Amino acid sequence: MNVNNIIVNTQSSIRIEGSKILYFDPYLIQDDTHDADFIFITHEHYDHFEPESIAKLKKDDTRLVTPASMKKKALSQAGIASGNCMFYQPGERHEEQGLLIETVPAYNKLKPFHTKGKKWQGYIVTLDGTRYYVSGDTDVNKDILKVQCDVALLPVGGFYTMDWKQAAEYAAQIKPKAVIPTHYGSIVGKAADGPAFKKELETLGSDVQVELKL
Repeated sequence: MNVNNIIVNTQSSIRIEGSKILYFDPYLIQDDTHDADFIFITHEHYDHFEPESIAKLKKDDTRLVTPASMKKKALSQAGIASGNCMFYQPGERHEEQGLLIETVPAYNKLKPFHTKGKKWQGYIVTLDGTRYYVSGDTDVNKDILKVQCDVALLPVGGFYTMDWKQAAEYAAQIKPKAVIPTHYGSIVGKAADGPAFKKELETLGSDVQVELKL
């Protein structure tokens, strides 16, 4: 599957280009492109919600999508007009400007970093007929086992999220056409985690296409 329209800037800072340009958790953005049609935020940690990066990407009609639980913070810090902001709960389904947006709970089962009660979320966004799943910071849990997607972007760095082995087992289970590992090699995780994830999927006998973009 062709995933050349996807860029992983760093961590979980993702750009997907199609008939619309989507950003997820923009972080450490260097260039002032002002080309974002939609900016999706999975949760409020500094490496996922960075107003300085949003400022470099937003234009007059950019739509911002965040968890409802961070509405106050988003309205006060994101710099996007309230009429262009959308606040969703995990487990919802919406249509906006031709996009189908589904929110998926993102949480740790035992760790304290991303508790379920904070109601943070990943997103499945259908763009031009392709279902992209950006999981956010999450462990493997019962809620994400239901995901059906064409392309999955999953954290593999461990500690705050699933590690490369757990992510490989999860990808083999949900069987996207392609998977891109994220959230490793900088703040958390090692540069070797991406290749280890790819090798583990091969060891599991999965035919899921793996693309390394970090």
